[in-house]
Amino acid sequence: MDTIPGNDFDRLLFFEAARKTAEVNYAKDPLDADNLTRWGGALLELSQFQQGQDCIKLIKEAITKLEQALEVNPRKHDTLWCLGNAHTSHAFLTPEHDVAMGYFKKASQCFQQAVEEDPDNEIYLKSLELTARAPELHQEVHKQVQYQQAATSASASSNLKGVKKKKNNDLKYDIFGWIILAVGIVAWVGMAKSHMPPAPPPPPPPR
Repeated sequence: MDTIPGNDFDRLLFFEAARKTAEVNYAKDPLDADNLTRWGGALLELSQFQQGQDCIKLIKEAITKLEQALEVNPRKHDTLWCLGNAHTSHAFLTPEHDVAMGYFKKASQCFQQAVEEDPDNEIYLKSLELTARAPELHQEVHKQVQYQQAATSASASSNLKGVKKKKNNDLKYDIFGWIILAVGIVAWVGMAKSHMPPAPPPPPPPR
């Protein structure tokens, strides 16, 4: 596994702690929509540190938690927004364009509902705007990935194919990570921190 840069490693630890806390709180109150939303958001952030099926598995788990939260409170706009991001992430990780379009449609519906519940929220409005362009971007990204894989396959010797393929896969998920962040998931850092207990006050200066 590649070394995670310091800042990203801090994020990984933070959201793993948030996930564990949410799991404990869920055992106490399974109908806490705020807790379910934080759980889903933490899982979605943690998915950014995985690749392939491991990444998709975490995204699906996040979707399940967020849908549970909406069963408790169907009009919870931050949950709707986060669910839209989860569907967008799933779409970009789906090579089949027709299948991905179904996820983009769900994402757009979630963002639209979030905007209806909180019309002045600039993040929700921006997410709705971006998701309208996402299908076209999805097509371009996968075309580029296929082109690079084809070019590599044509030029690589047999003993280098495995190494080249791994590099292509790494590049593919780097691209997806950039797109997913562009949609707005990074805002979850601030949203999740707002639910954390305040830091203790600094000790008084020595006399």
